[in-house]
Amino acid sequence: MTHVMVTQRLPVILPSVSDELLSSWIGRHASFYEVSPLIMLRHCIPEIRTQRSADLHLTNDQEIRLANMFATKPSAIRQMTFTDIAQSSHRLIAVRPTQVCVNCSAGQEPVPVLRSQLQGWRITCPLCGNQLRDFDDHERASLFQQYLDTALRGEKLLDDEAKRGIKTWASPAGIVRLLLMRRIELPFPAEEEQWRFRVLGKIIPELDHVLAESCTSFPTPQHPVLPLHLRAVLLAGVAMVHSGGVEMLHMLRRSTLGLHRRRFDREAMPFFVSASRMRHSTQMQLI
Repeated sequence: MTHVMVTQRLPVILPSVSDELLSSWIGRHASFYEVSPLIMLRHCIPEIRTQRSADLHLTNDQEIRLANMFATKPSAIRQMTFTDIAQSSHRLIAVRPTQVCVNCSAGQEPVPVLRSQLQGWRITCPLCGNQLRDFDDHERASLFQQYLDTALRGEKLLDDEAKRGIKTWASPAGIVRLLLMRRIELPFPAEEEQWRFRVLGKIIPELDHVLAESCTSFPTPQHPVLPLHLRAVLLAGVAMVHSGGVEMLHMLRRSTLGLHRRRFDREAMPFFVSASRMRHSTQMQLI
């Protein structure tokens, strides 16, 4: 079969699995009907250019059209996308699966892709609670297991912001970007080594050595999704900064210089302002 003739709904609908990504569900239908996933998607939504764009955001009209085609509710289509994820968290959504739950992925062929497999703030499965594994190397253990409890607090902060829009004095996703900025190190390292000295290493010194021993590059504030075996240390850093407050931010700021300090200030300024307002509000309540 080379094409699918659809007027309203597909004759055969494959059931989705919990937390399945929209493009994964459409891809499984495309495989069943022997067409490409993009052709399947664009048959219903001609204006869509890529599967990823559908995963990230759909309009209400697009949700309705897909729901009609797949005989489900628009709300069910929406839940398979990242449409409701906070904008501040979008950079933490990976382009392709970076992790997998070996418990929840077993027994399905083809294996569905879950939304949690693209969420760069997760180290545990939202369905069963098990620790996730690297997608390409299921047995690779985290290098920072000693920070696991703190990392789980960071994961919750980021998950609350991304999925539930919970706001605190500082955006956890914004803290991620601050921690991945470059810091100054004295004596000055060789130019080819400067990439590994990040603000995060100021509060977790072991990071510098790990990067020197096992990495040739490291994610940036613009592309902040860390490999799973390194992610716990970043999440732990988020929890530490969030609980440490503006005093810790000031300490971290002093570890930057020049262009990197200006970037730090630009990102951190809303946090300083928010903390100041909260402090002022508390003082007024005590008067």
